[in-house]
Amino acid sequence: MDPEKMMTGISNEVLTLLKNMGKAKTPEEKLTHSKTIKNLCESLGVFLNLMSDMDLYDDDDHDHHDDEPIPF
Repeated sequence: MDPEKMMTGISNEVLTLLKNMGKAKTPEEKLTHSKTIKNLCESLGVFLNLMSDMDLYDDDDHDHHDDEPIPF
């Protein structure tokens, strides 16, 4: 599976959960969303570390949008 697609999927899921957490009504719901977001962010970190270790991510690569911040 393509690591970039997985990272994009994880990022999109984090954004969705952040929106849902804002709508959560009970502390239990918020805690569940928070734990899930934490786990997804840790998973994203694994991919970033792996790509860094494998030199798959090139900081000088201009195919990505350098001006766009990470959305979370």
